[in-house]
Amino acid sequence: MRHFLTLRDYTKEEILEIIELGIKIKKEFKAKAQPPYLHTQTLSMIFEKSSTRTRVSFESGIFQLGGHGLFLSNKDIQLGRGEPVKDTARVISSMTDMIMIRTFEHSRLEEFASYSSVPVINGLTDTYHPVQLLADYMTIIENGLEKNLVAAYVGDGNNMTHSWMMLAAKLGFELRIATPKGYEVDAQVMKDTQEFCKISGGKVSYTNDPKEAVKGANVITTDTWASMGQEEEKEKRIKAFSGYMIDDEMMALGRDDAIFLHCLPAYRGQEVSEEVLEGKQSVIFEEAENRLHAQKGLMVWLDLHR
Repeated sequence: MRHFLTLRDYTKEEILEIIELGIKIKKEFKAKAQPPYLHTQTLSMIFEKSSTRTRVSFESGIFQLGGHGLFLSNKDIQLGRGEPVKDTARVISSMTDMIMIRTFEHSRLEEFASYSSVPVINGLTDTYHPVQLLADYMTIIENGLEKNLVAAYVGDGNNMTHSWMMLAAKLGFELRIATPKGYEVDAQVMKDTQEFCKISGGKVSYTNDPKEAVKGANVITTDTWASMGQEEEKEKRIKAFSGYMIDDEMMALGRDDAIFLHCLPAYRGQEVSEEVLEGKQSVIFEEAENRLHAQKGLMVWLDLHR
């Protein structure tokens, strides 16, 4: 049995296999001929952090695969009232076929998975957001940019940055990261990334100059400057990230065929301009839709590898 907690735990071949399965399922869905791969199976969805795309994509996805999704917030279950994680994990996994968790500390997710008797999926933690990267790379493939890929991430050294680092290190492409001083990526994730790059031939570089990062890139991406739980730092972060907005001038430094990605929600006029977000290089809504199909591929893959 496999859990999906971080891309760190997966090989290049496994990551691509999951994404290709998602592409196959998407084609079947668009042709209105999708088999009920997970007929009668139940997915428990535990939300300690709220979400739009994660909830809708997983709940719709399990339904389209022939199963049923259970939305469980902190207000709905005893976990939110202090029940030990290990107790909740053993109970819920004894009653359902798969579990998705969106939470804060990554260690909390790991503890849950260690006591679960069914596959556990990371719907987001403070350290990683791997399901988003499955959708992002699917979008890159659909736009024909996976060969000679040079990606640039501009913004905070957060869970999205860490997930991009793991994807680049596992698949072997070039990733350039630009963060302001004081907002760099986690040192341990950086160390792990370097080790995996030695195997894959990937290249991950770091700078405090966003223009240096995006120059010649064919995928340019960013994220909100203040993630959930950082709202009190918002004004401070807006000042620190001055010059980091992806606008037309920044996009022009990339290749002519460059696309813009954003995991959403996006704050227009902060990390990205309205013109870029709504422009011809933006594929953010294709990317958002691909959360649905990439995650269906993941759930089917996990079921096949029990």
